[in-house]
Amino acid sequence: MAHKKGQGAGKNGRDSNPQYRGVKRYGGQVVYPGTILVRQCGSHFRSGFNVGCGKDYTIYSLIEGVVKFESQRRISVYPVQK
Repeated sequence: MAHKKGQGAGKNGRDSNPQYRGVKRYGGQVVYPGTILVRQCGSHFRSGFNVGCGKDYTIYSLIEGVVKFESQRRISVYPVQK
């Protein structure tokens, strides 16, 4: 039998990795297909035209164009007029 109490694991020392959420590209910026526009928890921003939404609610561009934040927190990407 041990004559001293075992130390065991401490209650501290655990931490999760940061998720780096937030808006990554803002209105008026030129983006390319696959560019991440927003990383978010839940559907705070919604996907609009030419924008896809991943299973973790990541919003990304489907085409090359300019980002536009529209009403009701909708994000769209419109092609650049040449």
